Amino acid sequence: MLRKIVLLGLIAILTIGTIYAQRIEIMGAGATFPEPLYQRMFEEYSKTHNRVNYQGIGSGGGIRQLIAKTTDFGGTDALVAAEEEAGSGGTILHVPTCLGAIVITYNLELPGGTKLKFTADIIADIFQGNITTWNDRRIVAVNPGVTLPRLPITIVHRSDGSGSTFIFTDYLTKTNKTWADKIGSGTAVNWPTGIGARGNAGVAGAVNQTRGSIGYVELIYALSNNIPYADVQNRSGNYITPNMQSVSHAAEVTIPADAKVSLVDTTHPQGYPISSFTWVILFKEQNYNNRSNEQAKATVHLVNWMINDGQRFASEMHYAPLPETAKKIGLDLLKSVTFDGKGLN
Repeated sequence: MLRKIVLLGLIAILTIGTIYAQRIEIMGAGATFPEPLYQRMFEEYSKTHNRVNYQGIGSGGGIRQLIAKTTDFGGTDALVAAEEEAGSGGTILHVPTCLGAIVITYNLELPGGTKLKFTADIIADIFQGNITTWNDRRIVAVNPGVTLPRLPITIVHRSDGSGSTFIFTDYLTKTNKTWADKIGSGTAVNWPTGIGARGNAGVAGAVNQTRGSIGYVELIYALSNNIPYADVQNRSGNYITPNMQSVSHAAEVTIPADAKVSLVDTTHPQGYPISSFTWVILFKEQNYNNRSNEQAKATVHLVNWMINDGQRFASEMHYAPLPETAKKIGLDLLKSVTFDGKGLN
């Protein structure tokens, strides 16, 4: 009897080992903006499906690695540039996975948990180095009743190619003419001043450790590091707190069939003005570099799961789930994926 139990146990172990050995590993890399959510999603997905290995290296790195065909998918908060796609040898699909907010975070000891307010012009002038102290009259004017210290402002920005930088600079380009003329938007720009840090975690860490500093990060990184973040005035003149509701309001726009849309500087009166989709990018034609049909199917299954079942994790991680219109567009894009010209479904 004992020998039978041991034998059955060994068979069970071998069966489980075989199942895990047959699992496909799906490789992804890119944006740190959605990384906390992605890691939560992939942890859950890997329990019953294929393993997922995602490296947060910034949107620029995610785009480069997908184009180099070293990953199954990329993560990005910035759209792949037309010239990059043209040189990739294929069509790159952008599938939205969630919405998030870039927040203006700062390190000041203000009484009673006071939250600062900023306008687009003030933010632009701070990051251009035109406003250099916290008690500048323009900051004081939009924060009545707040005693601001006579303390130098230390700017912290991203040092790597970053979708968060793209969202932030896209917002400033659309709302401040001087910024648009002198600096513009991109995953990397020539910062007039400040210190660089790698990834959203790096910026949040630098702000957290530097009194008088200011930076820009995805909301979850400010919350995780327990550092304050500002309300930002939107186009309607309202000062909006970044949260799931105000980010969702920003997404109340017409979303094109290719899902390539900017949400910054929203016209919604209650929308947070530095909001964005983040996307998983993958090649429409999956037959490349001796890639197997099974690997292609596994990649599409993962992304399909992310925009369906995976959405239940968005709110708990302080991201806004996809609106139904964006989800449908994402599913339609996945249906267009082919292997050797034939559909995967």
